[in-house]
Amino acid sequence: MRVTVLGSGTSHGVPAIGCDCAVCRSTDPRDRRTRPSILIQLDTAGTTFGESVRSILVDTSTDLRAQALAFDVRRVDAILFTHTHADHVLGLDDVRRYNQMQGTSIPCFGDEETLLSLRRMFAYVFNPPRQLGGGLPQLSPFRLAGPFTLGGVEIVPVRVYHGRLPVLGFRIGSFAYLTDCNRIPDESWPLLDGVQTLILDALRHRPHSTHFSVSEAVEVAARIGSERAYFTHICHDLAHAETCARLPAGVELAYDGLVLEVP
Repeated sequence: MRVTVLGSGTSHGVPAIGCDCAVCRSTDPRDRRTRPSILIQLDTAGTTFGESVRSILVDTSTDLRAQALAFDVRRVDAILFTHTHADHVLGLDDVRRYNQMQGTSIPCFGDEETLLSLRRMFAYVFNPPRQLGGGLPQLSPFRLAGPFTLGGVEIVPVRVYHGRLPVLGFRIGSFAYLTDCNRIPDESWPLLDGVQTLILDALRHRPHSTHFSVSEAVEVAARIGSERAYFTHICHDLAHAETCARLPAGVELAYDGLVLEVP
């Protein structure tokens, strides 16, 4: 399968509004970071919900429209939600364009709290008003309670903690995506055994109450034993080239547009 990092930035994005730091003024395109999301493209389509599933979006970031245009995302067959913080869901309205192009509702998956939160935040989508205007996203929500099959592959939800908030990461085969977290509970570590390609939260060098620091993320990657690890949800404290030069072999910062081929 192919994994494209659509966005690798923190909730403010990089450059940050009104900031003149070296990273925000950087000419390195890898230092321009939109809000976090990935696209998973499966090699072989599997049939789920009566449709052929090839393209799976993880979160509908605030920058979804810009990301879709930048990386030519022409199809979304399913959406996985990690949690409902604004930087991960407020691009949800742009999903309606995929409904129009594909002519079908799109299944979306999250835990019970996430789906309830989405219904509150986007009441106009799930409880449509009389006047529809330009149209509404058509979504079919499904509550996650454990591993499930989508597009012919098994997807394993992995519970992690974003401060005190439980959120979901996801594992498919030898790949795992764990954004917005600073703790992996004991029961989730076995779900990460054998992961070889890892995308993991690493906000900055300084400690943070709800995100792994770079050094903490390095320790997590080493414990998992992944062959390659890429850090995401990166703030403007970290210059791409300078930070990567100091990381261990097999570890680097992700960047918008990074494409990973995963067995």
